[in-house]
Amino acid sequence: MTSASSWDAAEFRDRVRSVLDEFVDEQAARLGPLGPDGSRLVAASRDATAGGKRFRAMFCHWGFRSVRTCRDAAEEDHLFRAAASLELLHASALVHDDIMDASDTRRGRPATHRRFAAEHRQAGHRGNPEQYGAAAAILLGDLLLCWADEMLRTCGLPHEAVHPALRCFDAMRTEVVLGQFLDVSVQARGDADVAQSMQVLRYKSAKYSVERPLLVGAALAGGPDRTSAELSAYGLPLGEAFQLRDDLLGVFGDPEVTGKPAGDDLAEGKRTVLVALALEALPPGEAKALDDSLGRPLSDREIVELQRVIERSGAHAEVERRIEALTARSLAAVDAADLPPEARDTLRDLAAAATQRVV
Repeated sequence: MTSASSWDAAEFRDRVRSVLDEFVDEQAARLGPLGPDGSRLVAASRDATAGGKRFRAMFCHWGFRSVRTCRDAAEEDHLFRAAASLELLHASALVHDDIMDASDTRRGRPATHRRFAAEHRQAGHRGNPEQYGAAAAILLGDLLLCWADEMLRTCGLPHEAVHPALRCFDAMRTEVVLGQFLDVSVQARGDADVAQSMQVLRYKSAKYSVERPLLVGAALAGGPDRTSAELSAYGLPLGEAFQLRDDLLGVFGDPEVTGKPAGDDLAEGKRTVLVALALEALPPGEAKALDDSLGRPLSDREIVELQRVIERSGAHAEVERRIEALTARSLAAVDAADLPPEARDTLRDLAAAATQRVV
């Protein structure tokens, strides 16, 4: 993987998967004395880290490569371990997010809290199965968060490289936690306008999906402030476009492809930019009907009707326009940046992959 022409995304994902499996194997051996319950939680961590596009690891890797190439194979191994740590952070966020959203599925499988609740119920244990499932999932998310920090700290790169990366990593974790709280708060109030929804999007997802992984990678490579600023100019608008695409998929995505029920974001009551735009554009009666439908169980017929309402409002088209504009801004920034050609080309390819995806 020494040039953009030889870089293969599928090969990269396979290597990240191997690095994560090796790390979990290390943890399983260390935690073996805890017995079968400890093994169950470790096994759940494997499921939580399986699959996905590995965008955060990719952006971390190419943040590093935007500064320099690896000096040897050993340094490349260390970089992969550092990049894979961001996938543990992502898995932690997803496990916790599913509890907060009361989601039933994740990537086509039962969400972690649902899985543990079912195991409790099938075993005939005492207490409330749902409470047990939520407790297990909270603890799994916490464990993955701890492991993300450990994996980055012990990636093998020298302390003078890891220390500044950890400062960026700390900021990223704080931002995603606060962004998540903003999200649940605007859902509770039910009054998010477009500006509020964009703020939630920026801190809950956009920065930690693209910008911060790039900056972690650049810090690991000892990059200058100028390169970090250039990567931010590329990464933040791209992260926003990435999440706007996710918001569209949460309403209009094919369940066979996304692994989530159709219209899942509507049933969960998410106050996305898409929903905020629709509420602003619709006549009062239709806006109230849409608002009243958010956050409650919906039949297939009701979901189809709400999809039509959102289409009629022009919100779908407006989100597509915003994705296009943000992506164009991101690409203009990377074209103007003083980066190695292979890094620039790959970051352009990743921008397309992040914003034109169907899952």
